[in-house]
Amino acid sequence: AGNPGSRRDNPVNINHYATKKSVAESMLDVALFMANVTQLKAVLEQRVSFQYYATLISLISISLFFQVVIGILLIIIARLNLNDVSKQHRLNVLNNVATALIFITVILNIFITGFGVQKTGLAWRARESGN
Repeated sequence: AGNPGSRRDNPVNINHYATKKSVAESMLDVALFMANVTQLKAVLEQRVSFQYYATLISLISISLFFQVVIGILLIIIARLNLNDVSKQHRLNVLNNVATALIFITVILNIFITGFGVQKTGLAWRARESGN
């Protein structure tokens, strides 16, 4: 039917697949974390005079907190053996929690972008010049 040495005949290592998935999610988390830190810096530079200062500080802080929790969950998930049947329920629960937190973090970041500050444009220059 096929060459015994071909990749198609080798079973998929579920543990390896889950680890690669967790690493990919972690990389995305790091990118979003860096973007949120940059946004936080921009908001802090605006000071309290910015209309949505408290809102953005709160949203960004919650997003950063969730991202740290997600990162910890992904590390735990990556370290547990998916092939061990006794750990599969726990892994499923952890994966569902991580997925829910990722969804909430995405929604938070949509609001952060909506309320966000831009350092370009006429409004920023007008504030800078005091007009």
